[in-house]
Amino acid sequence: MPIDPGPTHWQLPVPGPRAGDLIAIGGDLAPSTVLAAYRGGLFPMPVEAGSEIGWWSPEWRGVLPLDGLVVSRSLRKSRKKYTVTSNQAFADVLAGCADPGRDGVWIDEQITAAYLQLHAMGWAHSVETWLDGELVGGLYGLAINGLFAGESMFSRATDASKVALVHLVELLTDEHAGVRVLDTQWQTDHLATLGVEEIPRAEYFERLNSALALPLPAAFRTP
Repeated sequence: MPIDPGPTHWQLPVPGPRAGDLIAIGGDLAPSTVLAAYRGGLFPMPVEAGSEIGWWSPEWRGVLPLDGLVVSRSLRKSRKKYTVTSNQAFADVLAGCADPGRDGVWIDEQITAAYLQLHAMGWAHSVETWLDGELVGGLYGLAINGLFAGESMFSRATDASKVALVHLVELLTDEHAGVRVLDTQWQTDHLATLGVEEIPRAEYFERLNSALALPLPAAFRTP
């Protein structure tokens, strides 16, 4: 199982019913802090590029029901072109997601260092998409019991990140699939086409609490 970093020394805020998406600023990105935040419905992201870390809990949370993934005919065709793996190139996937040439990149050096450490401890995971031996897409996130908190994805070839998402859903789908939570933070127009829904924060917290009572998916258990 993943290495337990112990309790955080921070007292993390609990979002009130009228709170906005940004709940707090500051703290640190120690593994104990990050894991406690996710268990409390928060996630870290810089408020602005190069700024302090913000702790976010969107009023409307993006989630992808595992039985609600939309796989188009073209995506089914694309899957046949690629090879997909998991946890074979975490650092490279993270670097792809942090590429400064991409629009809206928020992954800075402190985020990179934090998630590399969480990966080494068995908490952060990646899915990689390959074409002719070259990494062309992927995604990464945290697996905490029945929660998979998706962080970011990237693509350098048609549908490469979507293929990674399809594979992730397959890894998460088991007898607990109806209770597991695949968190996408926010719903975007792109994610909506794949089946991502928006749910109010209170409902997300209810689902999160149920998911945290589940075991890790077999694919993410440390051998």
